[in-house]
Amino acid sequence: MSGLKSKATILLTLTLFTGLIAGCSGNNNSNATSPEASKPAASASGSESASASSEDLTPITFTLFAEDPNPNWNNMQDEVSKEITKKTGVTLDAEFAVGDPAQKVALIAASGEYPDIISAKGDIGKLVDAGAVLDLTELIEKYAPNIKRVLGDNLARAKYTNEDQSIYALPTWAAVDEQRFVAGGGFELQHRVVKEAGYPEIRTVQDYENVIKAYLEKHPTDENGNKNIGVSLNADDWHMYISVTNPAVATTGGSDDGEYFVNQETHEAIYHFRRPEEKEYFRWLNHMNDIGLLDRESFVQKYDQYKAKVATGRVLGLIDQDWDYNDSQQALKTAGKLDQTYGHYPVTMSKDIKESSFWPTGFMGGYGISISSKAKDPVRIIKFLDFLASDEGQILNNWGIEGKHYVMENGKRVVPKEVQDRINNDNTAFTKESGIGFYWNTMVHYGDGAKDSTGNYYTKNFPEQLVVGYSDVEKETLAAYNATIWKDLFPKEDEFKEKAYGAAWNISIPGEDEVSILGTKMKDITWKRIPEAILAKPADFDKVWDDYMKDLDKAGVEKMEKGYTKYVQDRVALWSAK
Repeated sequence: MSGLKSKATILLTLTLFTGLIAGCSGNNNSNATSPEASKPAASASGSESASASSEDLTPITFTLFAEDPNPNWNNMQDEVSKEITKKTGVTLDAEFAVGDPAQKVALIAASGEYPDIISAKGDIGKLVDAGAVLDLTELIEKYAPNIKRVLGDNLARAKYTNEDQSIYALPTWAAVDEQRFVAGGGFELQHRVVKEAGYPEIRTVQDYENVIKAYLEKHPTDENGNKNIGVSLNADDWHMYISVTNPAVATTGGSDDGEYFVNQETHEAIYHFRRPEEKEYFRWLNHMNDIGLLDRESFVQKYDQYKAKVATGRVLGLIDQDWDYNDSQQALKTAGKLDQTYGHYPVTMSKDIKESSFWPTGFMGGYGISISSKAKDPVRIIKFLDFLASDEGQILNNWGIEGKHYVMENGKRVVPKEVQDRINNDNTAFTKESGIGFYWNTMVHYGDGAKDSTGNYYTKNFPEQLVVGYSDVEKETLAAYNATIWKDLFPKEDEFKEKAYGAAWNISIPGEDEVSILGTKMKDITWKRIPEAILAKPADFDKVWDDYMKDLDKAGVEKMEKGYTKYVQDRVALWSAK
């Protein structure tokens, strides 16, 4: 996803992302396999626990750097982390990226001083080039039975390249046997807006525009006389990908491949902004700005300002991922402003285009956790990561502690009402205290829809549990659209052909590769020109866009596209090799 889908997309009960991500739209990963394929050999109370108890539990602290922020991280003083330390002896001294994560990884690579554990996502190439990370192949084979069990044949998708088939990162961003149920992206509208409009179909940008415009005409200000806002975008730093540029792909029928559009037959990649269809999406944003429906501060506000604005309840529409504005939505819930929280709609440029949030990728490989070449005890680290991959570790991360965060009723894991009420209405504080979800992108794991050997889901992202988390207002909106969960409104996985390369955004590229260098140039041009085009007078839009295209040509966009095409095609070849 531009690194964050998806991130990104995203993906998950995004309690990990109570301030962030993934991101990335989403996030957006894989197909389900048969129920039997989802069942491991041992349950949480079986041999895994027994083997864990025989391991060395001597207290040890490992340093960790992760590109994704985790604002609720509690220095392993939360309930889940304390249990993990009890089971493994391991404590993490964690640092999470602030500012540009790619720059931080480059500094780490150049310094020669490496944290024990590193999550570098798409910047892993910088560390490989510097000799900063270990090939994990032998460590996995000798010391990680749970990781091997969960990944199975998918372990081959963790190999770095055709030429270098080392495993430098455990693929922790991709989930195994996933059937996604969470629609956390699309275009968002407050429930009061669609209710007042009579719950009309929201399928095109014109539909979206119409309901916002009609509501603002009747309610230009809130109850305190403050101006209501049609749509606000989050363009602060990397959030530009999530809220401004990635939607141009989804609304025009493309799959989430980060900054590229990939031909699904030839696997040729182009810089997605060069598609004529996307020009028309940005022309629509230009139009929204011209008629006063776009927040004038969209390209100058900082992330905290964006979240604070959304938390007031004055912003009628968002184009974002739920993990990116979750803190604000939780604040609205706490304040009892449930009709000012948001629903998700599969908006495209026209009704003949399918919104692609659920385009299947299969198991993506890619982004994950690395062990540095200077780690103090690589064997202990891989055993720690193997515990997280066990049933016990996965259930602990996803559900919490039995008797405290969930109970067993008739053989099923159930979240007690008082705990669910806190999750629904006080999620930020609950997440910080419980630690549930903190290790999602640190662990090899099964995905939504996968069940363990007891017949219980590994995660809480399945329809019956999702509905428990909805407010009455949200349920009312869904019922008006004859839907139970938001995914019901979106095109389903079986309407698309699974991508042979997973997702292009999580293909690792060597740090000093020309494709990477050119990509930075294109980003700088795009982040200047896209806001300029959106904020221009409509009569000047075409000129600004033409100048943008010329800038890309001069900077070598075609050379970058040819280089990236090779990476995509090489991944297809690597993954299809027998």
